[in-house]
Amino acid sequence: MVFWKRAILHIDMDAFYASIEQLDHPEYRDKPLIVGGSPQSRGVVAAASYEVRPYGVRSAMPTARALRLCPHAILITPRMSRYVEVSDLVFAIFSRVTPLVQPVSLDEAFLDVTGCQRLHGDPVRIARRIRKSISLETGLTASVGVATCRFAAKIASDLNKPNGLTVITEKELSDRLAPMPAAKIWGVGPVTNRRLQRMGIATIGQLRQWPVEALEAELGSSGRALHELANGVDNSEVVPNEEEKSISHECTFAADVIDIGELETVLVEQADKVAARLRRQGLVGRTICLKLRYNDFSTVTRQKSLPSPTCLTKDILSEARSLLRGKTEAGKRPVRLIGVGMSGFSEVTDRQGSLFSKTGHNDARHERLERTTDSIRAKLGPEAIQRASVKFRE
Repeated sequence: MVFWKRAILHIDMDAFYASIEQLDHPEYRDKPLIVGGSPQSRGVVAAASYEVRPYGVRSAMPTARALRLCPHAILITPRMSRYVEVSDLVFAIFSRVTPLVQPVSLDEAFLDVTGCQRLHGDPVRIARRIRKSISLETGLTASVGVATCRFAAKIASDLNKPNGLTVITEKELSDRLAPMPAAKIWGVGPVTNRRLQRMGIATIGQLRQWPVEALEAELGSSGRALHELANGVDNSEVVPNEEEKSISHECTFAADVIDIGELETVLVEQADKVAARLRRQGLVGRTICLKLRYNDFSTVTRQKSLPSPTCLTKDILSEARSLLRGKTEAGKRPVRLIGVGMSGFSEVTDRQGSLFSKTGHNDARHERLERTTDSIRAKLGPEAIQRASVKFRE
């Protein structure tokens, strides 16, 4: 067996939400399936089965557009409690192999298996073992990338989907990266990619040929980081159980929204989701952030720090509404995206003293009510209890 000096796996479950629905409902198997929000309420696609993708349907696409592309697709409302349940099973498999597991999302993670090769074998054998365990224990498939760094492992996992295993060794790295689009590099979004194209840079190999100084002159401080990644240099560590610095929910509208009342209705749903995630993780937050993107793609963020931390929907919603009406041009300029977030976390026990304040009794009652709502939704699904303003949104 040849030991790798550094071995990183990137594991990405295949069409996770859609695959779970097809697993639980045999009648959906081999059929075009969309998991997403209602087209009437400007919902978006959360997951698309592989059967619907040839029609051009992709995640984050407005549901209404997805159904126009594939009118005969089956539309399913997301069941987050079920997806979390399966995700826990998958991550339990990871933890049996190595403690160095860094979650990216419910269906994606980096694993550092460098130190467990003597116990479990070389990285390719480990990847095969994990894929087999996922298949046997969940009935689902995963695509795995094996490489010497996180960046290359991430690229590798995407090269042979679904149910693929791709290995990029240290010797192969330079040649494998060279012909790939520069947009594959972390940090190269649409704006940076357009700037690179104006410079005549279309591939990772072409980016690699530019001097670092020239890239920094054109792209600022990110130029050096992009040059290093283009050369396969990524020393970033796999950080297990990396703590979230913020919790947020965003919504991109299928059509720009000028009505501030409609924006506030979306805020209700988003504040509810943020608060539920805080309670689920045993956290409270102090800083509320409102994000808006106008129809010209200009983006603004507005923040407000609270006198005491909270995990209550009413507190988050109240401040988000205040920021929307008092600190933005909502209602005057068309809005393309809206989002609510919370940061400045502390443990729930850190704020228990506030329960004895003048408003403490009401806060305790509200928290009990919202936690009861959380429990009902966890058992019966997210649609079991809805706020009227969300349920009857047109």
